[in-house]
Amino acid sequence: MQHKTEDELAEGLAEVRRSPLSVGVVELIVRRPAVGERQILHVAELNLAEGVAGDTWNQRSSKRTDDGSPHPDMQLNIINARVSRLLADDDDSVRALAGDQLHIDLDLSGTNLPAGTRLRLGSAIIEVTDQPHTGCAKFTERFGLAAHRWVNSPDGRELNLRGINAKVVQAGTVATGNTVTRIG
Repeated sequence: MQHKTEDELAEGLAEVRRSPLSVGVVELIVRRPAVGERQILHVAELNLAEGVAGDTWNQRSSKRTDDGSPHPDMQLNIINARVSRLLADDDDSVRALAGDQLHIDLDLSGTNLPAGTRLRLGSAIIEVTDQPHTGCAKFTERFGLAAHRWVNSPDGRELNLRGINAKVVQAGTVATGNTVTRIG
């Protein structure tokens, strides 16, 4: 895959800004069963213990916890679907490499979805947390330095282009095509 240039990413920003504010759609669900592996799911169970059932979140250490255990407020990584489509030329297998379990068409900006905001996806409810979601070396390797700079630019930070973190507060089933509704 050829990485996007800074100009191509800048041109895509207008489309990202048109993301819905209150009601969106789940476009892609990804499970990470092992380091470096991705499974695209059409239906997933979200639960309190694993986030996405079968995902390795609960086995991954975190630099943000005192004991290195998985961070409870980083259970789910969510990216704006318009951002992942732009970065990956609409190729779901490439989109999955971003490492986010949920790709949703919804405005993820801190203004629209501050920490504590709850979203209903299918029969599950998740809560946006205050943990920042930043691009790592793997993101830069997969999508390029221009993409890393773009998601960390002032606009990128404002819109949370790299995504947001969340946790499951009510277990349930989510499927691609499900509505995502801001409920509080």
